[in-house]
Amino acid sequence: MTASTETSTVLYEERGLVALVTLNRPQALNSFTRQMHHDLWAACDRAEANPTMRAMVITGAGRGFCAGADLSEFDFAPGPDLMARANPGPVIEQAFNPTARKLQNLRMPTVAAINGVAAGAGASLALCCDIVIAAPNASFIQAFSKIGLIPDAGGSWWLVERLGMARAMALAMTGDKLGAEQAKAWGLIWDVAEDSVAAACAMADKLAVMPTKALVATRHLLRDAGTRTFSEHLDAERDAQAALGCTHDYIEGVSAFLEKRPAVFKGE
Repeated sequence: MTASTETSTVLYEERGLVALVTLNRPQALNSFTRQMHHDLWAACDRAEANPTMRAMVITGAGRGFCAGADLSEFDFAPGPDLMARANPGPVIEQAFNPTARKLQNLRMPTVAAINGVAAGAGASLALCCDIVIAAPNASFIQAFSKIGLIPDAGGSWWLVERLGMARAMALAMTGDKLGAEQAKAWGLIWDVAEDSVAAACAMADKLAVMPTKALVATRHLLRDAGTRTFSEHLDAERDAQAALGCTHDYIEGVSAFLEKRPAVFKGE
C-alpha cells in the first residue's frame, strides 16, 4: 500500500519498505525556509515511527534538488542592527545543524536522489545521506564564498572526507560547479543515473531488505573512523559487533548461511 501526505514544503510517500521524501518548493529550487526544516523533521519522524519503513530516499521536486537556504528569509532591510538581523548563525544553529544531525542519526539507511542542482547547504545535506545518486545534468556547487560565507551544514567536513584537501579547498574557495560525472569520478557521490529517483529507489529497496541495524552501525563506524586511533577503532568495532550479535538479523543471517537458504532480515 502507498500512502502519501503533502505539507506546505515536503512530500512524504511510503513505497513498500521505503519512505520517499521530496523537498517541495520547486519555484525556489527547493531552498530551505525554517518551515521546510520542520516539515522535513516531521517526515523523518513519521518514517522512524513506522516499523515497516527500512530505508529512505530524499529528492527534490521540479528541476533542482536544493539551492540551500532561502535568503529571502534573512532580514537585510537597511537600518539599525542590520548585522545582527542578517546573521546566519541562528538559522544554522536552529535549523540546518539539527537537520544534518537528524539525517545522520536516522535508524535506517538514506539515499539521496540529486535530480538537478544541489547548491550551498543543499549540497551539504545531500552528503549527509548514506548514498548519493545524481542525474547526469545534476551539479554540486559550494556557493558560500560568493556571498562571503563558508560551507556549512557539514559541507566543509564532507568535502575533505570525500575529496581530500586539495579538491575540497579549491571547490570551497572558488564556488565552481562540479558536474555529476566528475563528482562520481572524484568520489563525492556513488553513481550517476539517467533517472536518479528510480535508481535511488532501487538502491533503497535493496537496502530495505538487509540488516538495518548493521547498516546504520556501519554508517557510524565509517563516519567516525577518522576521530579515533587504530587501536581505539578496533575497540569500537568490537563493541558494535557485540551489540549486533544480540540482534535477530545476525542469528538469521548466520543460520541462513549455514542452511544454504536466503536470509529473511527484519531490521531487528
